[in-house]
Amino acid sequence: MRFETRRTMTVSSRTRRLRVVGVLSVALAATLVTGCGQESGDKTAAETSEAAKVLPKQTTSPSGSVSPSGTAQLTEDQTKRKDVLSTVKVTFDKAATTAVGEVSGGKLTDIDLEGLDDDDDSSASPSPEGSGSASPSGSASPSGSGSPSPSGSSTDPRWVAEVAEKDGTAHIVTIDAVTGRVIDSVPDADQSDSDKQELAGRLAQAKQTPQQAAKIATDKQKGTVTSVALDENDSQAVVWMVDVVTKGWNKATFDVDAATGTITDEQVDDD
Repeated sequence: MRFETRRTMTVSSRTRRLRVVGVLSVALAATLVTGCGQESGDKTAAETSEAAKVLPKQTTSPSGSVSPSGTAQLTEDQTKRKDVLSTVKVTFDKAATTAVGEVSGGKLTDIDLEGLDDDDDSSASPSPEGSGSASPSGSASPSGSGSPSPSGSSTDPRWVAEVAEKDGTAHIVTIDAVTGRVIDSVPDADQSDSDKQELAGRLAQAKQTPQQAAKIATDKQKGTVTSVALDENDSQAVVWMVDVVTKGWNKATFDVDAATGTITDEQVDDD
């Protein structure tokens, strides 16, 4: 019995040693695998971290050029407004005062910055210039020092104003928008008697001045006034139509009731 017991114990001891060796081998293999995996994972994490540091710089760089791309996204009309207004030195109110000063007892009924959002500008400017193909040279001769200025500033922006006498007789006054000089001042040769009566009737109903109408419009929408005109809306009410170019180079047009000063219509041209 003792022999058998020792034998049993011996066999049992060898078995335990074999099991221990097997367990240690498995543990060692697992450790090696884990170590390799961890090393590989650490390397991948490090590479990912480095990539993350680079990527923001790559995405930031294009966004850094937001302002050029913003400029590139301007429409043709917006670009034109920006280009023209960047050269204008004489504001609407100064041009209006100058125009009215050219006609004794006259009142401003229309003023427009030539070349902005108005197809009539091309036909309006030839009119003074047409009567004044002699006019530029004519105005050149009276003011010797002034002659180079108008002819030299022929490409500069201009304010074209209509100033009416009490009976409705209209005069067209053209003003250099850079120097403030009067380029031309002539009666409107195309005006009929009925045109005069209609204009005189509108003036009689206008309790608000063009300057007041412009302020009402710019209080509603900050920007630069580029046109003010006495007209009638679809309801046959007399209104001041005011164009304002906003900071985003869009054009906002307001109908301001010429009697009450109330804004009756507002439209934004974002082209």
